Amino acid sequence: MRYAINNNWKFSQDFKEEYLNNILNSKEIQIPHTVKELPFNYFNIKDYEMITTYQKILNYKVNENERIYITFDGVMVSCKVYLNGVEIGEHFGGYTEFKFDLTDHFKSEEDNLLVVIVDSHEQKDVPPFGNVVDYLCYGGIYREVYIDIKPKINIDRLMVEGNMYGQLRVRKNIINPDYNKYELTYKLIYNDEVLAEFKDDSYLIKNYKLWDLDNPNLYYLEATLTSAYGVDKQVARFGFRTVEFKKNGFYLNGNHIKLLGLNRHQSYAYVGYAMPKSMQIQDADLLKYNLGVNYVRCSHYPMSKHFLNRCDEIGLLALEEIPGWQYVSKDNQKWRSLHLQNVKDMIETLFNHPSIMIWGVRINEGPDDHELYTLANEIAKNLDPSRPTGGIRNFKNSELLEDVYTYNDFYHYGPNKGLDKPKSVCKDAPYLVTEFNGHMYPTKMYDQEDRLIEHTLRHARVLDAMYGNPRISGCSGWCMNDYNTHKDFGSGDMICYHGVCDMFRNPKYAASVYASQQDKFFTMQVLSCLIPGEKNETLQGPTYVFTNADYI
Repeated sequence: MRYAINNNWKFSQDFKEEYLNNILNSKEIQIPHTVKELPFNYFNIKDYEMITTYQKILNYKVNENERIYITFDGVMVSCKVYLNGVEIGEHFGGYTEFKFDLTDHFKSEEDNLLVVIVDSHEQKDVPPFGNVVDYLCYGGIYREVYIDIKPKINIDRLMVEGNMYGQLRVRKNIINPDYNKYELTYKLIYNDEVLAEFKDDSYLIKNYKLWDLDNPNLYYLEATLTSAYGVDKQVARFGFRTVEFKKNGFYLNGNHIKLLGLNRHQSYAYVGYAMPKSMQIQDADLLKYNLGVNYVRCSHYPMSKHFLNRCDEIGLLALEEIPGWQYVSKDNQKWRSLHLQNVKDMIETLFNHPSIMIWGVRINEGPDDHELYTLANEIAKNLDPSRPTGGIRNFKNSELLEDVYTYNDFYHYGPNKGLDKPKSVCKDAPYLVTEFNGHMYPTKMYDQEDRLIEHTLRHARVLDAMYGNPRISGCSGWCMNDYNTHKDFGSGDMICYHGVCDMFRNPKYAASVYASQQDKFFTMQVLSCLIPGEKNETLQGPTYVFTNADYI
């Protein structure tokens, strides 16, 4: 049985030893939560760097044949978890799910005091830190928290792969598998109808429906574990599909698709990362139904399961990657171990999302590191041989240990061609452009019209170059929305104005470039207010229109 425990927490912007055993005298807060709401711009990151305390009373019936677990979807940056004054465990890194077993210190049908001490300081031995990062990692328990009560023998994780040929493969992790004998059975479900029941970890289904961009068919696999200690059930949602990158492009279920995308930061004005399920869904819908892209790069960290669930549901492909930005520690073993742990946790946690087409297993724009990335790729391939790996670079002829050369191409600066030639960047490998524009031409929503127009045309020139070159699998622009950043980056006010939308997801002119490339919904954007006084010398000059209409 799973219980969401996101309401009625106590919170304090400090920590004292007495908090481990005494209820805080504070107002109640809800999860997702940020340690401090921030101004729109011109603030100090020290405002949210602090050690804070969260408390929650837990009262459940747990019998002698059961275990009780707590799962956190995301806590930034690190935390220690206590139950009834006893330390249960600690976790480093803010972007991956983690779980602790509370059983040994839990009192059944009594009030149990759960205390979570959160350290939101940037920590040099925890990725993505080590150097200055071009985005902010806001502190707090900013993703949901759950309690699970399960039999002593239970299913910890269920990883389900379904390919375009109807072959289903299951990998699972069983807690206490040698504790006693158990039986494990599976049901395959589609539209509430049981299609098959079986016991093996592989199964070939007939008359199945593929998951693709226009028909994102989703199946459920229900696993039932029966032992002397009771019955445990776990359900995984997945899709039948096959992804492949070749030298001449990307293929979904054997069909060639040009990837048109944008990068997404999960942050919002004022509250940082602390946005609920509804807003995660809204961002996915914005990308698919307003901006018209067919893929999103999840930059530069694993994203909310709610966002990826929605990508599954609407047919939006995703590049998912581990936390990082330019810095790779050569000698800090904790940092390097956490990098590899992030790869493992990312893939195990997000495996079942059919929308994910590739894993990013190296640090965004980081230097080559043969030892680290050899291990990272080995972890990825052992856990998931069905998906390719990539690793985002911003320099040419990097050592390629991954399947796809994923490259941030900032070649275009205005008058020149939109993209560099792939053969000058890498030789003889599948090729995907993962960033362009962005810092090359930052543009505010309220800039003069001529700048907004040039910003739009730069995106158009890159897309034109991408569509015209069969060697390029696709590209994703930097980026979907403006975002807060460190003072070392952006426009001096702690905002990077790199988005085709502003921080509130309002579209700039440049958003119309992407929307105009699809034919699922009508779009037309006139790149002008048509007021002469907006222009130099009050001369209107040419007027640009981006549309998918046949004519205007």
